[in-house]
Amino acid sequence: MRWTLKPKPDETLVAELSGRLGVPSTIAYLLVQRGIKTFAEAKKFFRPSLDDLHDPFLMQDMRQAVDRINLAIKNGENILVYGDYDVDGTTSVALMRSYLEAQGAAVASYIPDRYTEGYGVSIQGIDFAHDNDMALIVALDCGIKAKEKVAYANKLGIDFIICDHHRPGPEIPDCVAVLDPKREDCNYPYDELCGCGVGFKLIQALHQCQDLPVTTLVPYLDLVATAIAADIVPITGENRVLAHFGLEVINTLPRNGIKALIDNVNKKELTITDVVFIVAPRINAAGRIKHGLHAVELLIEEDFDMACAMASGIEGLNTERKDLDAQITKEALAQIEELKEQERKTTVVFGESWHKGVIGIVASRLIETYYRPTLVFTKSGEKLAASARSVKGFDVYEALEGCAEHIEQFGGHKYAAGLTLLEADYEKFKQKFEEVVSTTIPQHLLTPEISVDLELEFDEVNPKFYRILRQFAPFGPGNMTPVFMSTDLRDTGYGKCVGADDLHLKCTVVQHGVPGQYQGPSFGAIGFNLGSKCGLIERQKTFKAVYSIDLNEWQGNVSLQLKLRDIQE
Repeated sequence: MRWTLKPKPDETLVAELSGRLGVPSTIAYLLVQRGIKTFAEAKKFFRPSLDDLHDPFLMQDMRQAVDRINLAIKNGENILVYGDYDVDGTTSVALMRSYLEAQGAAVASYIPDRYTEGYGVSIQGIDFAHDNDMALIVALDCGIKAKEKVAYANKLGIDFIICDHHRPGPEIPDCVAVLDPKREDCNYPYDELCGCGVGFKLIQALHQCQDLPVTTLVPYLDLVATAIAADIVPITGENRVLAHFGLEVINTLPRNGIKALIDNVNKKELTITDVVFIVAPRINAAGRIKHGLHAVELLIEEDFDMACAMASGIEGLNTERKDLDAQITKEALAQIEELKEQERKTTVVFGESWHKGVIGIVASRLIETYYRPTLVFTKSGEKLAASARSVKGFDVYEALEGCAEHIEQFGGHKYAAGLTLLEADYEKFKQKFEEVVSTTIPQHLLTPEISVDLELEFDEVNPKFYRILRQFAPFGPGNMTPVFMSTDLRDTGYGKCVGADDLHLKCTVVQHGVPGQYQGPSFGAIGFNLGSKCGLIERQKTFKAVYSIDLNEWQGNVSLQLKLRDIQE
């Protein structure tokens, strides 16, 4: 691991903000680092408000979208709400369907089958709309590149509204409205919304037309917060507001489907991280193993007992997903070893029978072992399909653009993408991908980085400091959990390895002084997957550590704890 200290912010700004807010300089330091330099900006940061949401009509084509939906409701036309099969797509469909039904619209849901239709708008989906007399399709979290599919719908007399957040292609589909803040001709002030976030802006606009306050849309925000967490979009600006209020809903009065998923979780208050690791994988499991519509049905279910039964079924799918993930990861690692490809700057593996629903997870797992841009391929009909994942700082989508001659279709983000190609092109693509990455990736990006906010002295860490730190949440990209570094540390002598196979490191840490003569504060510390570094703390040797701070609750006692990220001599 390489430790990188973030640049120091302007000391004058830190001192001024510390005085204005009446907070320790360490807190002001962290705020200025995050671009918060004034009292007013700090107030917005610590006290998110729905008043800070932008006017939805600032988004290109919003008026056309609202007018067309209102016309459909007025004329009793059938509307098909169409979305992708992942968390962002299924929450988007649940959001839009439940809102439109509340407005008296005639609505049906459609999620493409991951295996027979693949990602995005499909001909089968449009045919379904035509066969069922749908006059309008509202596509969410997909559609920005569906130029030919939209043209096909136009020929059938079906109107299209697209709500997407992916990068557009050279041409925007010709339809009633294309809502995507990443459109070059869209001047919306915030372009990091997820698909469900764009869907929320549409229902906010519909609501606004009825002169209704945005506060009455808060019950829908548990869905938006779940999508924000799962899609790993920046938790800044508008996303921070939506995530803040969405988490409040999740922790106080979530919809039945989410309540059923978290009912057995022994936590008083879920964070964005909990949503990522507890709620999102279960929603995703439906589309990965069976069908994404199961997730939509769970998220719109109004009977709690029925929701619990559905959640139980999804729990079974998630268990199956975990088993597949573990087995395929094992096979993929063996393939890398067998082909002796550890020296490459990319990882590209292929298993004909690997389950398409888990190859994205497997790609992430492989990065944990071989830290480099990774693609995992499997057979999909007559073609090969892959999930791509990247390392911090490297744009895998851009790298795929450099290999476009060998790819049939691709789409995605900087750090995650999907693609299909002909089996005959696999080796040529693999070679080209290695060439493109090798010539563009800086060598240091191939070593995992821990980005450190601030070097901290232990006497600066106290309950008040932690209380303020907690108000930095919700954490995520653009506002990560603060990571600190401290030097001249020692274990008090009782540090040990814990867990299965002694995988983790547990100790009590003090700073400065000599063994037996410590006067400053001491903190319990836990280092997950750091058991191999136990030797660094033996015999009270000095070491340095990077860590975040959280609470440890044990037998009714609550204390501050260091969550170790790494330690070095």
